[in-house]
Amino acid sequence: MNAVQPVQLDDLDARLLTLFAEEPRIGVLECSRRLGVARGTVQARLDKLVERGVIAGFGPDVSPAAIGFGVTSFVTLEISQRHGHDPVTRHLAAIPEVLEAHTITGSSDLLCRIVARSNTDLQRVIDQIVSYEGIRRASTIIALAEQIPYRVLPLVRSAAGG
Repeated sequence: MNAVQPVQLDDLDARLLTLFAEEPRIGVLECSRRLGVARGTVQARLDKLVERGVIAGFGPDVSPAAIGFGVTSFVTLEISQRHGHDPVTRHLAAIPEVLEAHTITGSSDLLCRIVARSNTDLQRVIDQIVSYEGIRRASTIIALAEQIPYRVLPLVRSAAGG
């Protein structure tokens, strides 16, 4: 992943991002009405935020639990250094239950968030993950309950100075 150039957010950016995060189906015209700015201003701000990578997508947030994947776990992986990260990453990307993977510091090399239909199914997913010869060891932690869901709006507000 390439380094991202930080973008300075102002109050209008923060209000715009908050509105679209809270009501993703809102139109640009309605957004401009609620924010009290011109439709062209909203569109230009949105385009700039997309172009600079601040807005990464407009798609729906899908709940894995709602589609039958009620077990969430985090897995750290130690990989064989001679294979490197890329082949392991390709292997992980082919497993639908691997939602994300990050290279990390410390005693492990990768941290993955994975989901499964049950604890038994989790074993199947872990077996599939460790079946790749470049993975030397896996350590799994099962999440019992989500206390704070993934969020960025507090960060947006803070970045905008409020």
